[in-house]
Amino acid sequence: MTTIHRQQLLSLLSDKLNPELVQDYCPNGLQVEGKAKIGKVVTGVTASQALIDAAIAAQADAILVHHGYFWKGEAATITGMKKNRLQALLQHDINLFAYHLPLDVHPELGNNAQLGQLLELPAIQPLTGIQPAGIVMQGRYPMAKTLAQVAALLEQKLGRTVLSHSAGEQVVQQLAWCTGGGQGYIDAAAVAGVDLFVTGEVSEQTIHSSRELGIHFIAAGHHATERYGIKALGEWLASETGIAVEFIDIPNPA
Repeated sequence: MTTIHRQQLLSLLSDKLNPELVQDYCPNGLQVEGKAKIGKVVTGVTASQALIDAAIAAQADAILVHHGYFWKGEAATITGMKKNRLQALLQHDINLFAYHLPLDVHPELGNNAQLGQLLELPAIQPLTGIQPAGIVMQGRYPMAKTLAQVAALLEQKLGRTVLSHSAGEQVVQQLAWCTGGGQGYIDAAAVAGVDLFVTGEVSEQTIHSSRELGIHFIAAGHHATERYGIKALGEWLASETGIAVEFIDIPNPA
């Protein structure tokens, strides 16, 4: 079985994602140290107990996720749920690697880039004026679609029902998006003049912004819109190193 040293894996991931260029709310990279030699990696969206248990069952040496631990503002104590998760990782000597915003914004493997592919857009680019660059993307359909057509496409690709809100005439040609919890960017998207803003979550005020700014809105699920970056990163890692990489999707309706 092909193996890679933990530090070499960390260097590969860091060189690809450049976490030092992004100011984030959590540490990116190796969050929990495990065994030195890695032959099997499990990828997933969030380092939940269910994913850890699945990785243990799969005899993984490392877990690579988008949502890891040690978020800014969270309690520093290792108790309860956090204690159980860390204990399971340490008992089985499993490394935990996590990349948050660096994975969102990567121009090829990122969550936003991958969602752009699912939206079947021929070309995408960052929405100007938003930092970090790539946290909101924009694209244009060569031929206009209806809001219902875009919503149906997302439902087919993501395998779930989306929340769709029309702000009037249903024509959609120019759109912007931010995977995950990006509903706060709807105002910037409206200022940019796009017809539709797509994200993972919705807040009460989001619908008022949609109505009053005249921009269509779709919430397609935080988890659903962020499955594809970590999956693409794992596939790239497997092709680069030859180690075994398995994507495990832990269902989450949010």
